[in-house]
Amino acid sequence: MDYRPEGCIFESITNQRLISSYEGLAEAMEKGIILEANAVLCTSSHDLIVELPCAKGVIPPREEGAIGVKEGNTRDIAIISRVNKIVCFKVKELTLGVNDELIAVLSRKDAQLQCTEEYISGLSSGDIIEARVTHLEQFGSFVDIGCGIPSLIPIDVMSVSRISHPSDRFTTGQLIRAVVIQNEKGRVFLSHKELLGTWEENAHQFKTGETVPGIVRSIEEYGIFVELSPNLAGLAEPKEGLKPGQSVSVYIKAIIPDKMKIKLIIVDVCGDSSEPMPLKYYTDENKIRLWQYSTASSEKDIKTVF
Repeated sequence: MDYRPEGCIFESITNQRLISSYEGLAEAMEKGIILEANAVLCTSSHDLIVELPCAKGVIPPREEGAIGVKEGNTRDIAIISRVNKIVCFKVKELTLGVNDELIAVLSRKDAQLQCTEEYISGLSSGDIIEARVTHLEQFGSFVDIGCGIPSLIPIDVMSVSRISHPSDRFTTGQLIRAVVIQNEKGRVFLSHKELLGTWEENAHQFKTGETVPGIVRSIEEYGIFVELSPNLAGLAEPKEGLKPGQSVSVYIKAIIPDKMKIKLIIVDVCGDSSEPMPLKYYTDENKIRLWQYSTASSEKDIKTVF
């Protein structure tokens, strides 16, 4: 079974077929298939009501809403926050309610347990996985790494170019890739910068003499750091009136591989705020062993060994 972040299989032909009839739900229950549908209500007792074309879907009680709720390791907000979002589940029971209404008793926890046992537990250092950004905090971005199971990408490993807040790099709901740093008893630690290319790979996108867009990331006495891509920033000459987050256009004065430096001149300020730069991943593989960011001619040795 292909375990993905919640929302990835909702529109698939198989999922739509199985959630649309009694026969489909019965088949999913018999075969242990994980399905997805939209959660439309969280009751006062924290049961999740799930919208199904052929039945009333219910995830009761609150312990079935997520792994760790019963043990106190997962807060109720993990259930409440799923309203108006796609949730995964396994069908546990099909019964008839008032006026012969079909009731589908569901469990999101069982889907997460299956995902943990068959997928999460097997992840190891260097594995490249799919993730969905669920919410952003000052210290990092929480992501769904499969069936709503959370992990965290700390702000300092989102990219080489330093940012002041995760919203400078990601948006909520965005599907991204991440690399596993460590899997410690099911607790998965992630990074992101290693997938965004080396200094040389990023610098090859630019040429001396070009004028290109950038984002002001930090202002120092000796100059202004401008992000050209998520894993590449250059230093511009000092200029008054600028602030971090502004969109600018910059003239590339020099590219110096042995020092891993790019010298810039700020040409114009294009806006007071900017959207996160598009992410470009430099590998299609599902495993990485070594990431060597620094150039061969540089005295610096910046790398990650998995």
